[in-house]
Amino acid sequence: MDSTLDLTPRASARGVGSNADTTSPYVGYTAAGSAFTRAQQPDYFGWLEHVRAAAACTRPIRLAGQLLTVEPTTGRLLDARHTDAMPDAAIYKACGNRRATVCPACAQTYQRDAFQLLRAGLVGGKGIPDTVAAHPAVFATFTAPSFGTVHNRSVKRHTCVNRKRCDCRAEPCHARRATDPTAGLCAHNRPAVCWARHETGDTVIGRPLCLDCYDHDHQVVWNLFSGKLWHRTKQAAERHLAHLARQRGIPRVELVTPSGKVRKVAPVRLSPGKVAELQARAAVHFHAIARLDGVNPADPDAIVPPPPGFSVDDLIDALRHAAAQIAYTTPPHPDRPEGWPIVWGEQLDLEPITTSGTGEVTDSLVAGYLAKYATKSTEVTGHHSVRLDADSIGDYADPDGDHIARLIDACWRIGRPVGTPVPLSQRPRDHRPAPGFVKRWECPDCGTHTRYAACPVCIAARQAALDAEPTKPATGNPYARLRRWAHMLGYGGHFLTKARRYSVTFQLLRDTRVSFRRHEHEDQADEQPGTLRAVDHLDEDDTTLIVGTLTFAGVGWHTTGDALLANTAAAMARERRTTGREELAHELNTTPAGTVPAAA
Repeated sequence: MDSTLDLTPRASARGVGSNADTTSPYVGYTAAGSAFTRAQQPDYFGWLEHVRAAAACTRPIRLAGQLLTVEPTTGRLLDARHTDAMPDAAIYKACGNRRATVCPACAQTYQRDAFQLLRAGLVGGKGIPDTVAAHPAVFATFTAPSFGTVHNRSVKRHTCVNRKRCDCRAEPCHARRATDPTAGLCAHNRPAVCWARHETGDTVIGRPLCLDCYDHDHQVVWNLFSGKLWHRTKQAAERHLAHLARQRGIPRVELVTPSGKVRKVAPVRLSPGKVAELQARAAVHFHAIARLDGVNPADPDAIVPPPPGFSVDDLIDALRHAAAQIAYTTPPHPDRPEGWPIVWGEQLDLEPITTSGTGEVTDSLVAGYLAKYATKSTEVTGHHSVRLDADSIGDYADPDGDHIARLIDACWRIGRPVGTPVPLSQRPRDHRPAPGFVKRWECPDCGTHTRYAACPVCIAARQAALDAEPTKPATGNPYARLRRWAHMLGYGGHFLTKARRYSVTFQLLRDTRVSFRRHEHEDQADEQPGTLRAVDHLDEDDTTLIVGTLTFAGVGWHTTGDALLANTAAAMARERRTTGREELAHELNTTPAGTVPAAA
C-alpha cells in the first residue's frame, strides 16, 4: 500500500514517484499497521481534530510557518505559534480541486456550492432577492457543429423510468439505404455506415467512423474559440431584446457613470450562468441558464424585474435568433490562411424554467444538472493527463493514432510558434548505428552537439519563448493557447462562469462555510485549549488579528494509514450529518437540506 505523500512535491520532471510510504523497519508494513501505529500515539485524538477540516481530502496541502496574533489598533504582538509545535509540524488544508476524478470529497463540496450558486440565481436567497423567481428564465443548450461522422446512441422514444439507467432499444447508429449515394465506403475505403445499436457506456460512442475523414484541426480550433462565440451570442441576444424594447416604445434608461457622465442603456439585460461540457467526441457544448432582468437607473447593480410585456417567449426568440446569426472566421494560420469558421451546431435546445416546483424543467433540476457537469473534465473522452510540455507531448500525441491522440497532435501542431521554419520532429536525425548507442550530431540551429534525438537546448528555448508569447490576437499568435491547453483538447475556458449580477460568488459561500466551522465547536466543553485547526488561521474578530506567514510544505498524507484514519473519520461524520438531516426532514415532512437533486 502507498501513501499520498509526494517524494518531491516541487519537482516537475517526468518520472518522479508521487506515491511512496516512508520507509519502515517492519516487514509486511501495511495501511492497517500504519493506522494502528498512529492510533497508539498519545496525541491521536489531537491529531484527528487537527486534520478534521481536510480529513476527507485525497491529497491535502500541508502548510508550515508561523501564526502571529496581533492587536489591530496598536500592532502589538499578543501571541506567536509555530507549526513545529503542532501534530505533523504542519497545517492541513483541503486541496479544493473541482474534478471528481482527482479528489471526490472536494469535488462534492464544489458541486454543492455550484448548486447553491446556480439555484440562488433562479429562486433567490443568500443575498439575491426572492423576486428573481418571477423573472423569465430559459435553460439553453448550445452544441458544436459536426466535424465528421461519429458513432452515437439514438433513442427516438424513451420508455424507461430513469434516463441514467436507460435500457431502451436504440436506433441503428448510421443506417443508410442501398440507394443512398453516401452508403458503402468513404474516400479512404472505410465503411461509411454502422448498423450497430450501441448500448449505454459503449466505448465506441463518440469515435469517428473514419479517422482520416474527421476534421480534427477544426474541432480543436472550435474548442479554443468557443468562449468568444458564447460571448458574441450573449451580446447578440441582448441587442435583439433592446430592439424589441424600442419597437414596444419602452425608453432607454439613463445611468450616471462614476465619472459623472450620463449614458443611455437598454431597459433589459441578460444575466446568464453557464457550464461547459465535453462530449464523448471531445467537442465542447454549453448548458446555460439565461435570466431576463431589468435596469434600475438609481442603482445599476440592483436585480429588478424586466419591464412589463417581456415574457419567456421573447427570451427564447432572442437566444434562437442570436444562435442562428452569430458566425465568424478565425484569424489566418499558416496551415489554413483563410481561417476556420466558428458557428453553433444545428442542435439547439431552449426550455423555459419553472420555479414553482412543477413542470418538466424546474430550478432544482437545472441547478443539479449544471452542478454535476461542473466537477467533470475530459473523463468522458477517456483522456487523463496534466498540462503537457515538450517532454510529455510524445506520450499522448500521434498524427496516426486514435481520435484523442490526433486531437492532441492537432493542438500541438496548430499552436506552434508561427516563426518556426521547420518543426523539430521533421528535422533529419542520426540513426542508431548499434543498439544502445547514438552518435553525436550537431544541431543546425544552435550548434549544440548532443546524443538526444532532438536538441534539448532548442526545445527548452522554444518552449520558454512559447510560454512568454502573448496570446491576445491583437498582439501575438491567437493559436498559441492551443499548446497550453492541449491536455484539455483545446478548450481553455472555465467550466463554470456567470454574469456578475446573476448570483452570489463562490468566495461568499466559502467564507460562510469557514465562519461556520470556526464557531461550530465553541460551546463544546471537551475541546482542548490551544488546539489549532486548518481553518483557525483565517480567524479575525473585533479585538485581535491572526496573521499567518505560512509556506507550502508538501502535498498528501504522510502514510496510507493516516489517509485511512482521516478519510474514515470524515466519512463517519458525513454519515452522521446526513442521517440527522434525513431524520429532521422526516419529522418536518420536508426535503433534506443540502440535497443536490440528481439530473435526469
